[in-house]
Amino acid sequence: MKILITGTAGFIGYHLAKKLLDQGHEVIGLDNINDYYDVNLKYARLENLGINKENIKDDILAKSIKYKNHKFIKTNLENDKVLNALFETQNFDCVCNLAAQAGVRYSIENPHAYIKSNIVGFMNILEACRNFDVKNLSYASSSSVYGLNKSQPFKTTHITDTPISLYAATKKSNELMAHTYSHLYGLSTTGLRFFTVYGPYGRPDMAPMLFADAILNNREIKVFNQGDMSRDFTYIDDIIDGIIKVIHKPSKYNIYNIGNNAPVKLMDFIEILENALGKKAKKNFMPMQDGDVKSTFADVSGLIKDFDYKPNTKLTDGIGQFVKWYKEFYN
Repeated sequence: MKILITGTAGFIGYHLAKKLLDQGHEVIGLDNINDYYDVNLKYARLENLGINKENIKDDILAKSIKYKNHKFIKTNLENDKVLNALFETQNFDCVCNLAAQAGVRYSIENPHAYIKSNIVGFMNILEACRNFDVKNLSYASSSSVYGLNKSQPFKTTHITDTPISLYAATKKSNELMAHTYSHLYGLSTTGLRFFTVYGPYGRPDMAPMLFADAILNNREIKVFNQGDMSRDFTYIDDIIDGIIKVIHKPSKYNIYNIGNNAPVKLMDFIEILENALGKKAKKNFMPMQDGDVKSTFADVSGLIKDFDYKPNTKLTDGIGQFVKWYKEFYN
């Protein structure tokens, strides 16, 4: 297939592009390479896909020197002219939209970035898919849409009308927008609510990277809600396996949780990371942050039933792989 993946300089987008390229699919990658976090990590991911930094020009396709079936374009989803020209010339079989302004807490500091990328940008993706007859759109939603929901595990049948961050509100908006386009135009859309993804080349603003950096550099780690938190940590390989299954099997409109279906207490996670690093953390226990939730727990029965999804990476193994990469990458 010929697949457009947006966000290929990002954590999940990079891993998805690499797996699909290795399987022989033709991939066009897209990213604006913004400076929300260290761009050197983003360029390192692209380098692994054969896209050299010096060959990247705004709004122009660059060829991979590693994969003959890969090209990359640096642009913003808000740029509908460039996006439409790309769709018109490339004839995509399907699109996987992983590009977004990420981060719960940053949405409090810079709300306009989320509207531009996550609302306007997603609208442009929907319009391009409609106008250029794309058969299947899959896109990133988030576990954050569950907001103040107290019932766990989180089920896709739960009402999600109480987001507590603008980031979550934009992701919920994406689901509603996708439903509209599926209903009006027959566009196949599948939303995936990701649950705390971790692994090699992960995001520096998330707990594994923040904690590893602080522990190895003798700084305190911030342990929010006095450590009384849990997360459904999901290893990147399990996430990619689920996304690829969805890409290969369009549905008129669906939303799925994609997680590990096994939440881990924050203090247990820290202990596993300490053991992998061979070093104890200095802990600074703090109150809950604005926009955060105490726990997440994914009911992935829908993905299991419809796609035979099987997350099977143990946290000790996943953290081991993450730490191995982290020490090599950051010396």
